[in-house]
Amino acid sequence: MAPLGDGDAAAAASPNLVVSFGEMLIDFVPDVAGLSLAESGGFVKAPGGAPANVACAISKLGGSSAFVGKFGDDEFGHMLVDILKKNGVNAEGCLFDEHARTALAFVTLKSNGEREFMFYRNPSADMLLTEAELNVDLIRRAKIFHYGSISLITEPCRSAHVAAMRAAKAAGILCSYDPNVRLPLWPSEEAARAGILSIWKEADFIKVSDDEVAFLTQGDANDEKNVLSLWFDGLKLLIVTDGEKGCRYFTKDFKGSVSGFSVNTVDTTGAGDAFVGSLLVHVAKDDSIFHNEEKLREALKFSNACGAICTTQKGAIPALPTTAAALELISKAGN
Repeated sequence: MAPLGDGDAAAAASPNLVVSFGEMLIDFVPDVAGLSLAESGGFVKAPGGAPANVACAISKLGGSSAFVGKFGDDEFGHMLVDILKKNGVNAEGCLFDEHARTALAFVTLKSNGEREFMFYRNPSADMLLTEAELNVDLIRRAKIFHYGSISLITEPCRSAHVAAMRAAKAAGILCSYDPNVRLPLWPSEEAARAGILSIWKEADFIKVSDDEVAFLTQGDANDEKNVLSLWFDGLKLLIVTDGEKGCRYFTKDFKGSVSGFSVNTVDTTGAGDAFVGSLLVHVAKDDSIFHNEEKLREALKFSNACGAICTTQKGAIPALPTTAAALELISKAGN
């Protein structure tokens, strides 16, 4: 194994380590918003993949993070792992596959900053991670194990995901789930719904967007009955993000909402990951947040600010905020 870089050593020693599991890829984002992929004249190359974005968000906010996943042994794969390391993320759990390529996604930016995806993964290296290749020691050092649902779509990665999650649970590590629904990657809507819900009750903390609530429940996301149909005994915190409106939170003992921040949105890519990364930094430092509504609301206000800032620039990782930037937005808004 290559020697640890500075980021690896720091993260390895941290008692508040968050390990993110899943995919990292290259997003090709059009240089002009509002055009279809066919109409776009040029694309900006941006690192992406929700679990990797979360790892970078945590590190940028002064937390401790590591990433577990597989990359193609190609220029893009090595570039992505270098980006993780430059962002202070422990890359001990990163592997290269010489027979598969790093995943690519072409992203259509609508004029309001929302996006659509076209993926090149047939199969990509991230889908080929096996259970035997997992760095279980790294996972067991975590305070929180974070994952999405894209790693559940195909074998062997699905079995690796489930094994990693079970190892984390057996070690008493908090499990954090952000499904990050990407329908084009699943065989069908039904398969996506079933796959995402298949591990639902393993999590301690779940974050879903309002669109994902609508998809998973096949009902109105604003109707609290539908949101609460996603609750189960043993869940510590359920968060629903409502875009620029902010977020709603649900625990066993209390529920409420925290308003968001109005900013000039350019690209919503990574906003949810910036939000999750921020919240996980807070939880890793002090998990009494699940039982203390005042602390939770403060953390959510900060996380809303992080999500908002991330939408003001193209790409996810380059747009992730610092603590100072988030605090500045909060003080400007006078919240």
